Amino acid sequence: MSRILVLDDEKEIAEVIALYLRNEGYEVELAHTGRQAMEAVEREQPDLALLDVMLPDIDGFRILQKLREKYRFPVIMLTAKTEYTDKVTGLTLGADDYIAKPFNPLELVARVKAQLRRYTKYNENAPQQENIIDFAGLLMNRDTHECTYNERELLLTPIEFDILWLLCKNRGRVISSEQLFEQIWKEKYFKNSNNTVMVHIRHLREKMGDGRRKSDFIKTVWGVGYKIEK
Repeated sequence: MSRILVLDDEKEIAEVIALYLRNEGYEVELAHTGRQAMEAVEREQPDLALLDVMLPDIDGFRILQKLREKYRFPVIMLTAKTEYTDKVTGLTLGADDYIAKPFNPLELVARVKAQLRRYTKYNENAPQQENIIDFAGLLMNRDTHECTYNERELLLTPIEFDILWLLCKNRGRVISSEQLFEQIWKEKYFKNSNNTVMVHIRHLREKMGDGRRKSDFIKTVWGVGYKIEK
């Protein structure tokens, strides 16, 4: 039996969602604040979370960020907001689906079932965890050399893939051009080697961008190197 966390500060809505989910045989844990939700996650280890964006203590996007630091279970965002930018924000931070209020409870249940099926099937066929990166909309599979960003396939060269992999594995830390060059190219670093690194970083940003502008997923720390935020 799958466990589902429902976070919504409107108790009536939360109770309606819980009723429909329990009728389908799911265990449901209710939370009405961000703090309650994080405590419930630690305690219950849910298989899926439904997160309201507008909360009294902390917005749902921040909760989503915290969850994605440790957990990979599906997250569906619930919100009264319908702006395109809010949807993009949620998906970029690692949400799996997005439902705007008011919604049909039967559609919500169908979305929950679809995400749980997808997650279960993925985990049954998943390669070893150390060969997968799933973070902030980025999914990398080292076994198959596949990479997607915000559900869009990235056609990376082996060098580009290895650079992105190394930065993600060390996210939160600054990696110097010298470290990148010597670990990826397996050669001694010289002054002009920095240009080689810069070109590949630029190509990565272009490929991860939306066609109009480069992505800022990879941050430049001037005079030091590159990093990806936690």
